[in-house]
Amino acid sequence: MKFDYAPAPESRSIVSIKPKYGHFIDGKFVAGRKHFPAINPATEEILSQIALAGVAEVDAAVKAARKAYTITWSKMSGRERGKYLFRIARIMQERSREFAVLETLDNGKPIRESRDVDIPLAAAHFFYHAGWADKLEYAGLGTSTKPHGVAGQIIPWNFPLLMLAWKVAPALATGNTVVLKPAENTSLTALLFAEVCQQAELPAGVVNIVTGNGSTGALIVNHPGIDKIAFTGSTEVGKIIARAVAPTQKSVTLELGGKAANIIFEDAAIDEAIEGIVNGVFFNQGHVCCAGSRLILQESVADEVIEKLKRRMGLIRVGDPMDKNTDLGAINSKEQLLKIRELSATGDTEGAQRWSAPCDLPKKGFWFAPTIFTGVTQAHRIAREEIFGPVLSVLTFRTPQEAIDKANNTPFGLSAGIWSEKGSRILWASQQLRAGVIWSNTFNKFDPTSPFGGYKESGWGREGGRHGLSAYLKGVGHE
Repeated sequence: MKFDYAPAPESRSIVSIKPKYGHFIDGKFVAGRKHFPAINPATEEILSQIALAGVAEVDAAVKAARKAYTITWSKMSGRERGKYLFRIARIMQERSREFAVLETLDNGKPIRESRDVDIPLAAAHFFYHAGWADKLEYAGLGTSTKPHGVAGQIIPWNFPLLMLAWKVAPALATGNTVVLKPAENTSLTALLFAEVCQQAELPAGVVNIVTGNGSTGALIVNHPGIDKIAFTGSTEVGKIIARAVAPTQKSVTLELGGKAANIIFEDAAIDEAIEGIVNGVFFNQGHVCCAGSRLILQESVADEVIEKLKRRMGLIRVGDPMDKNTDLGAINSKEQLLKIRELSATGDTEGAQRWSAPCDLPKKGFWFAPTIFTGVTQAHRIAREEIFGPVLSVLTFRTPQEAIDKANNTPFGLSAGIWSEKGSRILWASQQLRAGVIWSNTFNKFDPTSPFGGYKESGWGREGGRHGLSAYLKGVGHE
């Protein structure tokens, strides 16, 4: 007798989506001149029309941020700034269901992830940084530090509200004002956050949100009134930004791509590791810069792990992101789906063996079944390039040193995972791996108190924790 989950759709009635949005500049919404559609990736429904910012809108936002910094925010005590951050955090919690539903509609991720991960973590970042606002002199960053001024912030589409919180919370806590551009594909929760800023009575101009595409982001990066750039996104765009700011006095942090290794040693708790593998690469449809997309297995347990992994993948529920039972939702856009398909096809042509979990994909929307490739070598494109989708490449090793060598054989260095029952082996491996974040017997776990960032082509600087505060302060040792 076979049992299955009955549909459990979340209601979208709690969210009121406007037919057209403008920009949030100097504490109020202003109409946009040009617009583009916001599309629900699960259904291809047009949710709203989003404004495309040009030179005039970006310039107005930067001037508003500068005025607010000069007149209000830089002169306010840390204690008072912290009160605003606490207020924002509480309102985000009060409106958490509204944020979760809107995030899922706009992004395609399962409502369970929006509800239980993205929104609570976003609020937690504001709570955490609110606590630092009046304690910066005790952060170990020096006693003569000052904010940069106006921070230009550009965020990606994979964690829209969470990436906003990662950027905005530390900037405000340290006394900066903000001009933020959300991703072209996922602007709706940022615009709802603008309403939260109004509700919290945040002084006008402290947070400004301009929507648009890559051309809007370039205007922010190159604007002479911006003092600090914070970018999360692809390594290719990160390199363009680095070249653009190199001749200037702007400070910059870049959180870029990854191709993380998830290493399973023969003494690992295999059943626990299987759950870690699934969470490491299929969480958020694999749209995670630190996803464990390279599984590196010790040969002696490789067959057992692959067999159990396939069985577990067969239980992943793919479908309507608004259903509370869904594990894996829609790919965020048609363009990203085409990229995943193209890179996966190279795995076939280069001789790897593809296996996809059996599932019925919806007819409308952008979908890709959870997939693994075995027989992968380090020469395969799928083992070298960031797929940013629910695709796992499996490599094997015999000795611990071989595992480290394969894990480090990448231009990226954002994250890694180690699975072993031996503490000495975990400590040894963590010292050898060139990755900014290393998980032990778990994967994809985040906390506002812990810094996040990478080495090599995975970026510069850290976000979160005490270390993340330094990126928004002048006078710190590395500045």
